[in-house]
Amino acid sequence: MIEIVLHGDQNLKGYTLIEGFPGAGLVGPMAASYMIEKLGMKGIGHIESDLFPPIAAVHDGEPMHTARIYADAKNKLVVVLSEFTIPQSVVYLLANELLSFVRKNGIKEIVSIGGMPSQKPSDTVFVISSKPELAKTVAKQGLKPVKEGVIAGVSALLITGAKPFDIPALDVLVEVNPIIMDPKYAEIAIKGVSKLLGITIDTSELESEAKEVEARVREMLKKAKEGHEHYDKAAEEVGPPSVA
Repeated sequence: MIEIVLHGDQNLKGYTLIEGFPGAGLVGPMAASYMIEKLGMKGIGHIESDLFPPIAAVHDGEPMHTARIYADAKNKLVVVLSEFTIPQSVVYLLANELLSFVRKNGIKEIVSIGGMPSQKPSDTVFVISSKPELAKTVAKQGLKPVKEGVIAGVSALLITGAKPFDIPALDVLVEVNPIIMDPKYAEIAIKGVSKLLGITIDTSELESEAKEVEARVREMLKKAKEGHEHYDKAAEEVGPPSVA
């Protein structure tokens, strides 16, 4: 079971959904968290599931869900981010739930943010689009359309799942060294998203803040892993359930 829970009535018609789940270089959560901070986004909901790790994030003394939803009315943005790696068993369910959420709320487009491993990362922003005509727009904005390649995870299912419903979907990717969490990657991604959406986001303080985000995400990933191992071990000790 996966459920997207909104806190009160929300009018998201015409908004752009930005997805920032953890992946290579933690680009997604670093960029999404920084955007939330700089644009003063308000928390409007969360995602819950019995398939998620049993953990809660604590920020400034406040416990909260690790998969959250924020919105910015001025720029018409809704951001979805997670502070834990999405389990493989949940990817399809989550992507389908997000697509239903997009359609139900009249959200006009989807933009995913991620990283792709590279031995020599560049400052180039690569974009994969669900519609051929979007590639021309992307190129005019100084971004590089991807013609051949493979993508995976929730972002892959969002971009393919959006096509039958004629919903524009874009995957913004930056090259990263997967063993180095560099705030520069998030900065490059944010500048690319800014060009795509025609908005301005000050990245001058990104380096210091992104390091805090990186440390927090790393800790959450560690706790999630420990939580899974703890529950798996407990299940082994108890043994399989018996049928009376």
